[in-house]
Amino acid sequence: MTKQKHELAELDYMKKMKYKDIAEKYGVSLNTVKSWKKRHGWNREGVHTKDKKGCTQKEEPKKKGAPYKNANAAGNRGNTNPKLGNKNAVGHGAPTGNDNAVTHGFFRKHFPEEVMELMEEIAAKDPLDMLWENISIQYVAIIRAQRLMFVESKEEMIKELKKSKSEVFQDDKKAITAIPIEEEYEFQFAWDRHATFMNAQSRAMSTLSSLIKQFDDLANKDDKRRMELEQMRLDIEKKKAEITVLTGDEDDDNAEAIQDFLKATAPDPENIKAVFGDVNGED
Repeated sequence: MTKQKHELAELDYMKKMKYKDIAEKYGVSLNTVKSWKKRHGWNREGVHTKDKKGCTQKEEPKKKGAPYKNANAAGNRGNTNPKLGNKNAVGHGAPTGNDNAVTHGFFRKHFPEEVMELMEEIAAKDPLDMLWENISIQYVAIIRAQRLMFVESKEEMIKELKKSKSEVFQDDKKAITAIPIEEEYEFQFAWDRHATFMNAQSRAMSTLSSLIKQFDDLANKDDKRRMELEQMRLDIEKKKAEITVLTGDEDDDNAEAIQDFLKATAPDPENIKAVFGDVNGED
């Protein structure tokens, strides 16, 4: 049976290969190698080395407690109401790599090795760093949406082919030609694109605001990323103000303001006809 990466990596670890070299050899992160060591109980004790001959003899630990068959604790139920934070059982849990932590080995049994490596890397991450990454991704998405949904003028329109039906003909030279006989287009006007964009941006900014608040509650006061958060917060407030000006008060469902906006930015019907032809199909 072919050995898995962590099994091969353990052999290299026993040969005193460094974590960094193991990570490079098997194409994984340094945190993954460290999690393998902890999870699978890698231990160099008892391994032959060049400097020492023979196996390392472990010193037999001294036994503690009362002698065998001592009845001092007979009838004693112990502490039935331990205090919060009691650590009497520390060190008496399941051994490293035990499947109890993964519900009878479900993850290890059914998930591929690559997924397990990703899970191990995520487990080694700081939750605050993960939250910061989500903030950065959300902020980048908002900025990128500005470029994707940018409307140059109220006359701007997009004509996109959605469906096409063609007939195939073959001439005397057996050349095949496809001639479209039916086409269906979708028209996107400036006001439609801009209204959709503003609604999407409003939701995205609410999500980003929530993430920033979580980070602000969890991060230390001297965290350098707080300055970046402040700049993001100012940008969000500015964009929200711009959207409110265009869509009206949030409490009135934006109905009247949106209608005024659509009316003000609606293109001239004559321009639509000039670009796309008559609705009856006449060019």
